[in-house]
Amino acid sequence: MLDNDSGNRLGFISQKIVRHRGESQRADSDYVAEECPVALVFNDISHAVMMATPKDLREFAVGFSLTEGIVQKPSEIFELEVMEGCAGIEVRMTISQKSFFELKAKRRALAGRTGCGVCGIESLELLDLCPGKIAAYPEKVMPSASVIERASHSLPGFQSLMHVTGGVHAAAWCSAEGEIIKVFEDVGRHNGLDKLIGFLALQGVEMRNGFVFMSSRASYELVRKVARMNIPMLATISAPTSLAIEIARMAGVSLVSFCRKDGFVEYVV
Repeated sequence: MLDNDSGNRLGFISQKIVRHRGESQRADSDYVAEECPVALVFNDISHAVMMATPKDLREFAVGFSLTEGIVQKPSEIFELEVMEGCAGIEVRMTISQKSFFELKAKRRALAGRTGCGVCGIESLELLDLCPGKIAAYPEKVMPSASVIERASHSLPGFQSLMHVTGGVHAAAWCSAEGEIIKVFEDVGRHNGLDKLIGFLALQGVEMRNGFVFMSSRASYELVRKVARMNIPMLATISAPTSLAIEIARMAGVSLVSFCRKDGFVEYVV
C-alpha cells in the first residue's frame, strides 16, 4: 500500500525584490517557484536526484518509476515515504524483488561505462533511444483543429502555480475531445509529466483514451516517457527537437507542436 504522504508544499516561496522602472526603484516582494533536490531511493539505494518542485511528490515518484522502466505498474511499489532533510527531500520506495534485481543490473551496466556518457555505441544504447511501438488501438486519438484549440484555450486556467510565479511548466491530461482533465506543474517539464503519469496510473486511468498537452517544447525525454506508457499523442506549445520527432516516428506516437488557438503543426510519423 502506498501511504498518503504526498510531500506537498505550496510550490512557491516569497522573495524580497527591488522593482526597477526607468530611473525609479522600490522594495517589494514576489513569489518564485520552489526548486530543491529530490532523491529517489529504491530499497535503500539512491538511484537518482532530480531538481524538482516539492509538490505532488508521491505522484512524481510513481510516475518516474514507471516512465523510466523501474517498475511496470504501481502495484510493484509496496511502500512509499517522503522524508524532508536539511539538504533536500528523499522519496523512499520499497519495490518488488524482480524490479529491484533488474534495477541493480542496469546500475551495474551504467557503472561500467566511462567518458561523457554519450560517446560510443554502447553508451548510446543505454540512453534508450529506440522505444518499441506503442500498442495499436482500434480508434487512435488524432489531432484536429477543434481538439487542439479547446486544450490551448483551457490550459491557462489550470496553471495556478504559473500564475503566481511565472516560472513553471504544465503537463495536462486531455480527453480525446480536448477537455483538460488534470494538470500538474513543476520547474522541470519532465518532472511535470512524471507527476501527471503517476497520478493517472494510481487512478487507473486508461491512457490510450486521451493525450498529453505540455506547455513546453517537445524533447526526446518527453516523447520517450509518453511512448513507454502507450499514450497515443503528445501535444506541445513550443517546438520539438529533431530527436523528439524521430523517437515519435519510431514509437508511432502522434506529435503535434506550436499548438495555438488558431492551429498547430503535425509531424508525420
